Amino acid sequence: MEAAPVWSVDPRSGKRRERVGVEASAGEVGVVVRAAWEARGSLVDRGVRAGFLRGAAALLEASGDVLVEVADAETALGGVRLRGELARTCYQLRAFADVVEEGSFLGVIIDHPDAAATPPVPDLRRFKVPLGVVAVYAASNFPFAFSVAGGDTASALAAGCPVVVKAHPDHPGLSERVAAVLRRAAVERGLPAGVVGLVHGFEAGVALVGHPLVAAAGFTGSVRGGRALFDAAAARPVPIPFHGELGSLNPVVVTQAAASERAEEIGAGLAGSMTLGVGQFCVKPGLVLVPASPEGDRLVEALAGGVARAAAGVLLDGRMRDNFVAGVAERAALAGVECPVVPGGEGERGVRAGFLTVPAGRLTEPGAHDVLLEECFGPVTVVARYGDPAEVDAVLARLPGNLTATVHLSAGESEGQGRAGELLARLTPLAGRVLVNGWPTGVAVAPAQHHGGPYPATTSTSTSVGATAIERWLRPVTYQHTPHALLPPELRDDNPLGLPRRVNGRLQH
Repeated sequence: MEAAPVWSVDPRSGKRRERVGVEASAGEVGVVVRAAWEARGSLVDRGVRAGFLRGAAALLEASGDVLVEVADAETALGGVRLRGELARTCYQLRAFADVVEEGSFLGVIIDHPDAAATPPVPDLRRFKVPLGVVAVYAASNFPFAFSVAGGDTASALAAGCPVVVKAHPDHPGLSERVAAVLRRAAVERGLPAGVVGLVHGFEAGVALVGHPLVAAAGFTGSVRGGRALFDAAAARPVPIPFHGELGSLNPVVVTQAAASERAEEIGAGLAGSMTLGVGQFCVKPGLVLVPASPEGDRLVEALAGGVARAAAGVLLDGRMRDNFVAGVAERAALAGVECPVVPGGEGERGVRAGFLTVPAGRLTEPGAHDVLLEECFGPVTVVARYGDPAEVDAVLARLPGNLTATVHLSAGESEGQGRAGELLARLTPLAGRVLVNGWPTGVAVAPAQHHGGPYPATTSTSTSVGATAIERWLRPVTYQHTPHALLPPELRDDNPLGLPRRVNGRLQH
């Protein structure tokens, strides 16, 4: 049977742009994985890895005009947004190069023998080594930052792991071009081109997670797709780590005092956050608890004005648009739900932003309104109006895990007045990033960043953004009573690589 072709499609018109390639069979996936596996030894040298990452960033920047043009044609995200995302991607590659050179991610710990300890301590030397080939499943909504050259790929390469990317069908042409840039950067550093592989197709994605030479996987996408791959990774004869970002509601709580102080400001900020990128950010606020008071009414009015001014847009593909329109209709039909600004379809291809309101009490018990506690991908949010703090607590108690949780406080509450501390304590178990008086859209690439959260936000406790994302692709090894001449250089007493490490309990630099 002839392999199915892979087409680049313009989401604005639904028309095919170019034939990019064909969907890979399981055998073809095996060839790509084998090439990556055979290339793993070439990434041992940390200097080479750092140079590769910086070289990739430079080549991506040099190809920026062409890449942004292709990305916009396949995603309709717009040149301004895409140039910013490409800049973020290049910054992230360079940031991981710095992590590689600094070396603390190796976690070197040395304990010299101590016969007087109880029990006696032998000579122990611990550090972290790469897992092996990493499968990366690209996201639809960030064609640069969470795709072929995105955070999963950058952190895996920084850890010393070759990568095989399963391209997202919404931007296959861009995926091919970015993969070619990464391979060119590899070859320029003396590395095999196979350190970065690329495959297309649903069956290829299934075969990839099951391949015996794949040692770990990273995924950004839907709950349904991510959970299926997670289960497949766990069901292998040798299970592998699967770091998946699946879905998030990203709740926001606005206190009565905050609404009294700055209702219009909060309403306008919410409108900007929930419509950013046509509502296609993984950290879009999808549920907002607002007091049922005159001040809360002012907030909702400001939100309505901001959302009504938002231009109609195009989602990443027709399937997403259909799901958005159907999801909005299902939610709007529920008892007690109102639509101050009606979201839905706009013409044949577009969507318009809007929001729904519902009494918070409808969300406190299991039932038909449970769908309001699930993510609806696109420019819509749910505003739940609460009468007292007990209703806020009852709604929060029913929420699943999230990437973010936000609270808007008054000036006095920010100084510790009222129940601000209690609210933070209730939000912390729900999310990996807790915000105060801000909006979750925007995930800075920084050492302290955490982009993850309790299930279903993610399938692990790790982050996919920030310096510690590298930890997902490493495992610790301890050498005991190993002759010095046989030790890896990272663990030798003279520290020839100049690594930060802990020796006999004391941190050394």
